[in-house]
Amino acid sequence: MKILAIGDIVGENGVNKLKTELPRIREEENIDFVIVNAENSAGGMGITTGIFETLKKLNVDTITMGNHTWGKKDIFSFIDDPKLLRPANYSKGVVGKGLGIYDCKGKKVAVMNLIGRTDMNVLSENPFTVASDLVNSIADKADIIIIDFHAEATAEKIAMAMYLDGKITALFGTHTHVQTADEQILENGTAYITDIGMTGPKNSVIGMDPTASIKRFVTSLPERYKLAEGDCILNGCVFEINDDNCRVEKIKRIFIR
Repeated sequence: MKILAIGDIVGENGVNKLKTELPRIREEENIDFVIVNAENSAGGMGITTGIFETLKKLNVDTITMGNHTWGKKDIFSFIDDPKLLRPANYSKGVVGKGLGIYDCKGKKVAVMNLIGRTDMNVLSENPFTVASDLVNSIADKADIIIIDFHAEATAEKIAMAMYLDGKITALFGTHTHVQTADEQILENGTAYITDIGMTGPKNSVIGMDPTASIKRFVTSLPERYKLAEGDCILNGCVFEINDDNCRVEKIKRIFIR
């Protein structure tokens, strides 16, 4: 089985890039299952009904979110759709779900969305304990377990992967929008990459207009971010999984300029 994870879609141009490239990637790489992080897909913050429907029409299997989950009020109209996952460690009582189990090629594929606590400014429960509890609860219900860990700190992502090594199939990081080159299979068999990058404007500061971003750093004054324009890149990662033992045999980064 081959599972494709697409890095944070930034803005409507990022959505269009995905529409253009996904069919080709799916065919060339023989992709069976697609996970897309869409928490920045609507104007750089949140997701709209229109974008959600577009992703469903592209036959995306799972849509994960992050710190901008509630950026657009539209989400409350489809928060219970089985394809949509918000961070599982949001505070108790929050609507939506952070774990989904899907059928693919005779296997049960579990996808979990988590959010980090280091420098994220989001009220959430401990992602380590939540992850452990959820993984243990589905150990006999899922053949493959994939986690999108939406976090700022590299150390937090690496620690999570090592904490769950051997208990899950793969963990990939999102949120920083910069693809890392540290894809690896850990000692006990879990596949890992710190961040799979973004799908959005190429000439940008992690998707945002450079002028506004630079002004904030130079002056230390508040400046409204706005989406960058122009050509887009697409970042992602393919996990090739052995059908017999459900372990990742190969990891391949995707970077389309």
